[in-house]
Amino acid sequence: MTLSLIDATPALEELIDREAEMHRLADGFGFLEGPVWHHEDAYLLFSDIQNDTRWRWSERDGARIEARPNFIGNGLVYDADGNLLVCEHVTSTVARIRPGGDRDIPAFHYRGTYLNSPNDVITRSDGSIYFSDPNYGRWDHAVGVKRPFELGFQGVFRVPNSGGELQLVVERDAFEQPNGLCFSPDESVLYINDVQDITAYDVQPDGSLRHPRVFHEGLGSGEIPGTGNPDGMKCDARGNVWCTARDGVWVIAPTGDLLGIVATPEVTANLCWGGPEWNWLFLCTSTSLHMVETKVTSAPLPYHPRVSR
Repeated sequence: MTLSLIDATPALEELIDREAEMHRLADGFGFLEGPVWHHEDAYLLFSDIQNDTRWRWSERDGARIEARPNFIGNGLVYDADGNLLVCEHVTSTVARIRPGGDRDIPAFHYRGTYLNSPNDVITRSDGSIYFSDPNYGRWDHAVGVKRPFELGFQGVFRVPNSGGELQLVVERDAFEQPNGLCFSPDESVLYINDVQDITAYDVQPDGSLRHPRVFHEGLGSGEIPGTGNPDGMKCDARGNVWCTARDGVWVIAPTGDLLGIVATPEVTANLCWGGPEWNWLFLCTSTSLHMVETKVTSAPLPYHPRVSR
């Protein structure tokens, strides 16, 4: 299908062609999340939460099952050593799966209390891990396992590069349900979204966060059900934030100004760049996987040389 842009500014059309083709790569899923591109072997991993399955897509093989069951895995990312990090709703952990299949757990509790249900996860070039911890995975619905809310708040955490005690990097009550997060290209700013808005923080040399401010407001569906709230979020090489939200993907300049919305055929929960030149934008559009080529590439990533700092 041909791309559709909403309220597009000229600046948005410098990032994505209005006539670009949105390619449907696979469909028939429950609800898709957590895409991450493996550059060396040219494949995409993504999670089908409602069917408790991790999938792999490549141009050569199409979509095939990578792991099932998957502890209702959600967000996925690689670290600099090529290990896969998975946010698991069933176990309330961030799990690390090594290339050979061995598994360990970088994060599962905060000060002796189990986490809620880690949702989205990113890595920083210093080797540390940041992740959001809303409580969706403890609700009585298809994306988790109903159980008590133990922690008492929904936070954002950091795993130091040397391991050790988990660090809460935001105020305990800063967010209702923190979800997507991403760094600016130079890692000086961390963006975190909630059910309506995006907040920006300055990243300090020790990895802590300071000076929270509202980056952009009103992305959620509000009284219009089924059109999407802020969820997955990535930054491009020019510092623009691409956030899945109401009606599709919102593209927001580093100034906080909306450049326009890339409309999607279903609620889109997450996105990532990949492909040979890192300009294929993969979209997890609920029951289907789409891809559209952009004029801009991903912001630098610690885990792939093509876009490393």
